[in-house]
Amino acid sequence: MLLAVADHGYTVIVVLMVFLAASVWLGTMAQRTLEKKKFLEGFLLGNRGLGAWTLALTATVQSGGTFMGVPSLVYSHGWVVALWISSYMVVPLTGFAMVGKRVAQLSRRTGALTVPDLFRERFNDARVGVLASLLIIFFLSFTMFAQFKAGATIMKLAWPGSGPMVLSEDIIVQPAKDVPAKKGLDYKYLIGLLVFSITVVGYTMIGGFLASVWTDLFQSVLMVIGVMVLLCLALPEAGGLQHATEAGIAATGPKFAQGPGFHPDGRSFLTPGLAISMFFLWIYSGFASPASMIRVMAAHNTEVIRKSITLLSVYNCFIYIPIIMIAICGREMFPTLKQPDEIIPTMAMHLTREIPGGSLLTALILAAPFGAIMASVSCFVLVIASGLVQDFYIRFLHPHASETEIRRATRVAVLLVGIAGVIAALNPPTYLQALIVFSGSAGAAAFVTPALMTCYWRRATAPGVLSAMGAGFAVHLSLYGIGWIHNWALSFGEGATGLPRLIVDSLGPDLMLGTASAFRPYFLMGLDPVLWAMLASAVAGVMVSLISKPPTEEHLQRIYDGPARLVTGAASPA
Repeated sequence: MLLAVADHGYTVIVVLMVFLAASVWLGTMAQRTLEKKKFLEGFLLGNRGLGAWTLALTATVQSGGTFMGVPSLVYSHGWVVALWISSYMVVPLTGFAMVGKRVAQLSRRTGALTVPDLFRERFNDARVGVLASLLIIFFLSFTMFAQFKAGATIMKLAWPGSGPMVLSEDIIVQPAKDVPAKKGLDYKYLIGLLVFSITVVGYTMIGGFLASVWTDLFQSVLMVIGVMVLLCLALPEAGGLQHATEAGIAATGPKFAQGPGFHPDGRSFLTPGLAISMFFLWIYSGFASPASMIRVMAAHNTEVIRKSITLLSVYNCFIYIPIIMIAICGREMFPTLKQPDEIIPTMAMHLTREIPGGSLLTALILAAPFGAIMASVSCFVLVIASGLVQDFYIRFLHPHASETEIRRATRVAVLLVGIAGVIAALNPPTYLQALIVFSGSAGAAAFVTPALMTCYWRRATAPGVLSAMGAGFAVHLSLYGIGWIHNWALSFGEGATGLPRLIVDSLGPDLMLGTASAFRPYFLMGLDPVLWAMLASAVAGVMVSLISKPPTEEHLQRIYDGPARLVTGAASPA
């Protein structure tokens, strides 16, 4: 029942090109704002002038996974995904409210422009900043590479005759009968990658942080409009939620409407242990993410943060609850969809086919994930590039660089990071969604304890925070590594001998948890690695801090009790 995009293709590609042009224009407008202030503070933090609406609608840093990944899971596993994603809707209340105000205050008192800057100034140790920067570059790169491929894929599939409009981990466009499938890159994908990359890297180089924020704000508004329009069209088409749920149960079984969720091979998608894990994962990866913390550091004042917490909580509810309902309706409308990631594009094309101007409406709906991907890539490129400039170029290579030299180095860093993203997207890994989860949980493992220590524990020391980062990341990576080795051993089957047999006997059979991806970790005691990693990080950070020399009272008074730095920019009218 998939609909070809041929009838919509010209409209979709025109809308996407208009979106690209609008993004470049926003970057140019941001450049005019930057020219009036100091370069680094403007380029990296937008002169600390974000208003409540701007902060609220950009702090989520949503990506194509919001519009594609979550609906795919709902379509595949049922209502239990609402529990899987539920904690994300309270991230502003439990996460940003926990550290947001404190992070903003400390960044002003110390003059920090990046997250590694903040850690370095708090603990008065260059090693803390270097390690934080290295870890950020490592795990944000996984997410950034995935988003480059996603953006290129949408550009490719927007062309008429390219096949179904999908955004999937493994996009498979079926060839004609008796025609062998093509291997390797095709010119549409390559052109899409180049157009997407040049545009995103270009407007980020021009406008920096403000260009990313304004584009993010634009796509956030577009996304909520698209979601609400789809919901209004999907509910009557599916005969209501009850009928759609009953149809899903008829097609899959009772687990579609209950935990641990439906899976065709009998796996348990969301056991109680994994539900608890996901609650911690979404909350702590939300506020500990450098991409989110940098937005909080750019807030105009404390009142802005308070208002944005409420606005962001409401916004997340308007995004995720309707998306879950739409995907449930999609199960009734398209019960045998082979690629679950196709559900939102397929529904958008199907529900607008008889509406006057329906192709334009479809294009606007499908432009939402494209905009989300652009904003995410821009933010990740900027965070990685800022680490390269602040923590390596200025501190080690050229500490007395002039503003002109810093400006040039920053834009070169943005360009180099963008080139790295293009190269990675030429031959991207298969399990992109799994890589994104790995990246988010790695960030939580490494930075939750350091963030809390930085904000609230005066006794915390530089050796303690170094231990917290290292222990959390090491445990997280180790459990993922054990999982990869275990999955490799399981691939040999019951007749395996030698090392694979020994590994299976030591670690046991497949726990049948989560997805069937070969990238999945080892779920020790049925829990996600992020819980064990955060526990290890907390224990290491506390123990090492208690046995190491405490920071001087003079330093602590400057950090926690000193006057806040004056804000150089005016609040954004948003």
